[in-house]
Amino acid sequence: MSKAIVIFSTTNSLNEAKKIGQTLVEEGSVSCCNIINTVESIFKWQGKLNIEREILMIFKTREELFDIVEKRIKQLHSYEVPEIIAVPVSSCSKSYLDWIIKETRITK
Repeated sequence: MSKAIVIFSTTNSLNEAKKIGQTLVEEGSVSCCNIINTVESIFKWQGKLNIEREILMIFKTREELFDIVEKRIKQLHSYEVPEIIAVPVSSCSKSYLDWIIKETRITK
Protein backbone atom coordinates (compact mmCIF):
# COMPACT_ATOMS: atom_id res chain seq x y z
CA MET A 1 0.00 0.00 0.00
CA SER A 2 1.26 3.47 -0.86
CA LYS A 3 2.28 5.81 1.93
CA ALA A 4 1.78 9.54 1.76
CA ILE A 5 4.57 12.05 2.27
CA VAL A 6 4.69 15.83 2.52
CA ILE A 7 7.61 17.57 0.82
CA PHE A 8 8.75 21.05 1.82
CA SER A 9 10.69 23.39 -0.44
CA THR A 10 11.30 27.14 -0.48
CA THR A 11 12.10 29.64 -3.18
CA ASN A 12 12.60 33.40 -3.33
CA SER A 13 9.90 34.09 -5.91
CA LEU A 14 6.13 33.62 -5.90
CA ASN A 15 6.21 33.17 -9.68
CA GLU A 16 8.82 30.40 -9.38
CA ALA A 17 6.80 28.67 -6.64
CA LYS A 18 3.68 28.77 -8.83
CA LYS A 19 5.63 27.43 -11.83
CA ILE A 20 7.13 24.54 -9.84
CA GLY A 21 3.83 23.71 -8.14
CA GLN A 22 1.78 23.85 -11.32
CA THR A 23 4.30 21.77 -13.26
CA LEU A 24 4.47 19.00 -10.64
CA VAL A 25 0.67 18.83 -10.33
CA GLU A 26 0.18 18.83 -14.12
CA GLU A 27 2.82 16.09 -14.55
CA GLY A 28 1.15 14.01 -11.84
CA SER A 29 4.12 13.64 -9.50
CA VAL A 30 2.24 15.47 -6.71
CA SER A 31 -1.46 15.74 -6.00
CA CYS A 32 -1.31 19.22 -4.50
CA CYS A 33 1.06 22.10 -3.85
CA ASN A 34 0.23 24.66 -1.17
CA ILE A 35 2.09 27.94 -1.48
CA ILE A 36 2.60 30.09 1.59
CA ASN A 37 3.64 33.64 0.87
CA THR A 38 5.95 34.59 2.74
CA VAL A 39 8.08 33.05 5.44
CA GLU A 40 11.23 34.43 6.97
CA SER A 41 14.21 32.08 6.75
CA ILE A 42 17.40 32.36 8.79
CA PHE A 43 20.25 30.24 7.50
CA LYS A 44 23.94 30.13 6.78
CA TRP A 45 25.05 29.91 3.17
CA GLN A 46 28.71 29.80 2.22
CA GLY A 47 29.67 30.85 5.76
CA LYS A 48 27.45 33.95 5.80
CA LEU A 49 24.35 34.40 7.96
CA ASN A 50 21.30 35.21 5.85
CA ILE A 51 17.83 36.41 6.78
CA GLU A 52 15.61 36.19 3.73
CA ARG A 53 11.94 36.27 2.83
CA GLU A 54 11.02 33.10 0.99
CA ILE A 55 7.98 31.37 -0.40
CA LEU A 56 7.16 27.97 1.16
CA MET A 57 5.84 25.17 -1.03
CA ILE A 58 4.18 22.14 0.56
CA PHE A 59 3.68 19.17 -1.77
CA LYS A 60 1.55 16.07 -1.13
CA THR A 61 2.53 12.87 -2.88
CA ARG A 62 3.34 9.18 -2.51
CA GLU A 63 6.54 8.02 -0.86
CA GLU A 64 7.65 6.12 -3.97
CA LEU A 65 7.54 9.34 -6.02
CA PHE A 66 10.07 11.24 -3.89
CA ASP A 67 13.01 10.70 -6.28
CA ILE A 68 10.96 11.94 -9.24
CA VAL A 69 9.75 15.03 -7.34
CA GLU A 70 13.27 15.78 -6.05
CA LYS A 71 14.76 15.55 -9.54
CA ARG A 72 12.05 17.76 -11.04
CA ILE A 73 12.31 20.42 -8.33
CA LYS A 74 16.07 20.59 -8.93
CA GLN A 75 15.48 21.02 -12.69
CA LEU A 76 12.96 23.85 -12.22
CA HIS A 77 14.51 25.62 -9.22
CA SER A 78 16.82 28.64 -9.33
CA TYR A 79 18.66 27.79 -6.08
CA GLU A 80 21.98 25.98 -6.28
CA VAL A 81 20.90 23.77 -3.35
CA PRO A 82 17.11 23.92 -2.94
CA GLU A 83 15.46 22.70 0.24
CA ILE A 84 13.74 19.39 -0.53
CA ILE A 85 12.64 17.70 2.69
CA ALA A 86 10.16 14.84 2.86
CA VAL A 87 8.20 14.02 5.98
CA PRO A 88 6.20 10.79 6.26
CA VAL A 89 2.50 11.12 7.00
CA SER A 90 1.83 8.93 10.03
CA SER A 91 -1.96 9.15 9.72
CA CYS A 92 -4.22 10.27 6.91
CA SER A 93 -7.89 9.88 6.15
CA LYS A 94 -8.45 7.01 3.73
CA SER A 95 -10.36 9.23 1.31
CA TYR A 96 -7.53 11.80 1.20
CA LEU A 97 -4.88 9.10 0.70
CA ASP A 98 -7.02 7.55 -2.06
CA TRP A 99 -7.17 10.98 -3.73
CA ILE A 100 -3.36 11.42 -3.51
CA ILE A 101 -2.88 8.01 -5.12
CA LYS A 102 -5.49 8.70 -7.81
CA GLU A 103 -3.93 12.05 -8.77
CA THR A 104 -0.31 10.90 -8.88
CA ARG A 105 1.51 8.52 -11.17
CA ILE A 106 4.97 7.19 -11.74
CA THR A 107 6.51 8.59 -14.93
CA LYS A 108 9.79 7.63 -16.53
